[in-house]
Amino acid sequence: MVAINTMVGIAATDIEIANSAADFKQLLLAEISQATTRIYISALYIQDDEAGREVLAALYQAKQKTPSLDICLFVDFHRAQRGLIGDKESGGNRDLYLALEKQHKVSINIYGVPVKRKELLGVLHLKGMVIDNVLLYTGASINDIYLQQTDRYRLDRYYRLNSQALADNFCEYLQRCFIEPALAPLLNQGEVPNAKRIKRKIFRLTKLLKAEKYKAFNTQKSDNNIGDIQASMLVGCGRRGNQLNRAIRDLVRNSQETLVIFTPYFNLPKPLLRDLDAALKRGVKVTLTVGDKKANDFYNPDETTFSTVEIVPYIYERLLVSFLSRRQKFLDNGNLSLRLWQHASNSFHLKGIVADNRYHLLTGSNLNPRAWSLDLENGILLDDEKGRLADKFNAEFQRITEHTKIIHNIADIESLHNYPDKPRKLLKRLRMTQIDRLLKRFL
Repeated sequence: MVAINTMVGIAATDIEIANSAADFKQLLLAEISQATTRIYISALYIQDDEAGREVLAALYQAKQKTPSLDICLFVDFHRAQRGLIGDKESGGNRDLYLALEKQHKVSINIYGVPVKRKELLGVLHLKGMVIDNVLLYTGASINDIYLQQTDRYRLDRYYRLNSQALADNFCEYLQRCFIEPALAPLLNQGEVPNAKRIKRKIFRLTKLLKAEKYKAFNTQKSDNNIGDIQASMLVGCGRRGNQLNRAIRDLVRNSQETLVIFTPYFNLPKPLLRDLDAALKRGVKVTLTVGDKKANDFYNPDETTFSTVEIVPYIYERLLVSFLSRRQKFLDNGNLSLRLWQHASNSFHLKGIVADNRYHLLTGSNLNPRAWSLDLENGILLDDEKGRLADKFNAEFQRITEHTKIIHNIADIESLHNYPDKPRKLLKRLRMTQIDRLLKRFL
């Protein structure tokens, strides 16, 4: 059905789903404390905040306990060297990495992956955390909100896959693409390459990432195909030959009965929109679960401190309204169901696709033009032909949709006229100058 490489078997009992961000944090820390051979973590960033420092402290403690433990962390090169938006004086998370390395007698490796020349043009969005033979898969990065350090959280999906084959394949890709060719500089040891040297590394890495995929599983091993679920690993960078994008389109195009799509930022690429329309026309029941603009991490309810970058949630909402206005008949006949998620001041970050209650795509991809063509993205496709994951997924879906409201028509969404003055006027200027078309490519 889906254009993929080989698949590997995994028992349904070896797939667990954490209930919340707080539960996932405890799961991650527990796995780290028990590690004996390796810890490989890939995330957009590991933040210099309470949660980030707690996770890093746990990693150093694990290394002290087991000096032979292979610990490699991978974060975006550019993101790690800047502060939060508006904090121009900060040296970024790298300052913390350097300080911690000096404080400890043992050493861990924190690599900065420079996917593109500038953060705006593409970032490391490759997700996954391997501890020994367990692969934790989530779209979350590591900071206070993603791990619910206090009361606030950013909702994501949290899967624990107990599979040496998946864990081995994940680590092998990171070694082959980043460590062995020395294209990802260490951020916590020594100086980073100067602008000229890093430019050469980025050129080589960009070319490599567009060509490399996860290795095919060794299907000759007798235990590889044993299991209730068949799993495949997917990766993609750039528009052409993007294995992950192709699998996403195949899932939508080949769906026959039901399609569940999670995305935090509604801005589907045009090819995916066409596939979705075709699915609706052939009678597939499509459920979209999307973050409300107030559940966007850029949303600012205080107009007095509103800044230009905080127009982003409003742009997404207008794109959603435009989408619905053309598809009202599918809302009316029940083929299309839209759920908007909002819970207090928390934010919504989860992504993924479930097709025909059989194929489950776990991914960090936001299913938008940026993910489609700029960022390095990955995913895991689970083929649950026997329905062994049904109960676990249904429980997850209930948790996700607990704080959603069903949209019946565009009147259920706040109109442009009711927006505060600053975002309303800025949206008008953006439309007049056609800059919004450019913004849509990078959002």
